[in-house]
Amino acid sequence: MSETMTRFITGGQFLVEPITEAKVYSREDFTDEHRDIYNMVIEFDRDRILAQKEEIEKYNPDLIKSLIKEMGELGLLGIDVPEEYGGLDLDKITIGIVTEALVHSPSFAVAWAVQTGIGCLPIVWFGTKEQKEKYLPRIVSGEILCAYGLTEPSGGSDALAGKTTAELSKDGKHYILNGEKTFITNGGWSEVYTVFAQVDGDQFTAFLVDRDTEGFSIGAEEKKMGMKGSSTTSLIFQNAKVPANNLLYKVGKGAAVAFNTLNIGRFKLGASCVGGSKQVINRTSQYAKERRAFGQSISNFDAIIKKIAEMTVRTFATDSMIYRTIGLLQIEIDQLDKSGKDYYSKMGRAMEKYAIETSMVKVYGTETSHYVIDEGLQIMGGYGFLEEYFLAGAYRDDRINPIWEGTNEINRQIISGFMMKKALMEELPIREAIREISDFMSNGQLKLKDDTLAEECHSIETAKRFALYLFNEALCKYGQDLKHEQQLTEIIADIFMDIFTAESTVVRARKIMASDSPEPNVVNIAKIFTTEMSNRIMSNVHTAIAAIHDGPPSPLLDQKISEFENRMRLKTNVISLKRKIAKHVYNNNGYPY
Repeated sequence: MSETMTRFITGGQFLVEPITEAKVYSREDFTDEHRDIYNMVIEFDRDRILAQKEEIEKYNPDLIKSLIKEMGELGLLGIDVPEEYGGLDLDKITIGIVTEALVHSPSFAVAWAVQTGIGCLPIVWFGTKEQKEKYLPRIVSGEILCAYGLTEPSGGSDALAGKTTAELSKDGKHYILNGEKTFITNGGWSEVYTVFAQVDGDQFTAFLVDRDTEGFSIGAEEKKMGMKGSSTTSLIFQNAKVPANNLLYKVGKGAAVAFNTLNIGRFKLGASCVGGSKQVINRTSQYAKERRAFGQSISNFDAIIKKIAEMTVRTFATDSMIYRTIGLLQIEIDQLDKSGKDYYSKMGRAMEKYAIETSMVKVYGTETSHYVIDEGLQIMGGYGFLEEYFLAGAYRDDRINPIWEGTNEINRQIISGFMMKKALMEELPIREAIREISDFMSNGQLKLKDDTLAEECHSIETAKRFALYLFNEALCKYGQDLKHEQQLTEIIADIFMDIFTAESTVVRARKIMASDSPEPNVVNIAKIFTTEMSNRIMSNVHTAIAAIHDGPPSPLLDQKISEFENRMRLKTNVISLKRKIAKHVYNNNGYPY
């Protein structure tokens, strides 16, 4: 382990760590057990979910509940749950794999995701022994469903400002809750809810609320644009009497429960989106081969080739950064003392360490999914717009993804805000890395074991210094007030995200090429992504610099920017490479990785 990694093992580390030291977990590292579980879920999704998808989408609670129970019988509701409560207590890799494999009904997938994620993890991580014994065995079996109540009608993303109140009764036996939660997935079907309220006006706190609680009621099902087979309701509290022993964790510690749970939800959403993206590529590439126009298959048209290739490049890159992030979370968990009585609460709190990466996964995964579905629909033309074809429904279902689990706007602020915090609190050696930029630009060279994607590695390393240079310029101008410059911090977040994704893609591609089963097209994917990444970053830096300096840069600053660009710019023939990638997809009858 390098000195850098020894001193700083935390989120955002990619920005100050050389690409030569980056360890990227990827699907090529799956164990035989991982692959067996993936194949089992793929088969279940095809045979049980796809076969009944039309009925699921008509809103059939009994059907979804029965399918959830079937997943419980397969052990797929207890992946994150300790064995003593009926779970399997498997790794985070497995939960990502299962999430990715459930592709045919987003309505069912989201019901399952809440059941195994934000619905039950607050109890797993922060519940008392009695709370775990009461709820977890029934959640794991599918006997009861669970849900998570954070959002309120007057404040979606501003969760900590929620107006739902909780007051301890005079006899100390109950908390009296008043208020309303909205947009609650599984709301109409669940028996237990993790709900957040303000104790004594300003202590944000979590509670477990049973369905039959006096003073608690459930609103009508919302009429939604998509996800029509899922349950979405409000939760209404009118002097609801919640037993004092249903307090979850500690008074005033609700933020730890809420946001660390959401970090897991974000990587699961990213995994779901990458699974859906692969499914779209499979089906639209097959359609392109079969559809004829002007006397030939439209798969031969260069514009269609470009779309298929770009969908594949983005999906491969997304897959790479998602499993890299899941691997980082697993490493963090593996360092905890499993025999400690606070093991699970520490696991929950450990998720915050990689809040930057989980937010990146959420943003990049959902935006890739939207891009792939939109381009897939365009390939299918008018047929893609018809309800009898799969993409019309997928388009509607997908639209919620950039909104829930924290909007993409909020997650971009998390990315830049947490990086700023790590810089100011010296959790990462960002100041030191900024001071060393000149030395790197003068004579910095990477020591690579082989020449595979060497130019791309150097480009990414330069991009890191370019990003740090811009970050420093912004911090010097605005200081901690940078958080209020949201257009600027969104640009900075996008640059960080591009670097993380490019590095994940390149390191994974190099690993594949060094394996016993090298695949040359992954090099082409990495070349394309890194070239287009560098172009995006250069454009974004110009926009940001003009804002920071309120106009064109000085000649000296302009020269500095040119030095970064000259070292970072790649001259790859991406058009030629995209033709090779599309051909590989066609030959494999779908997404090949």
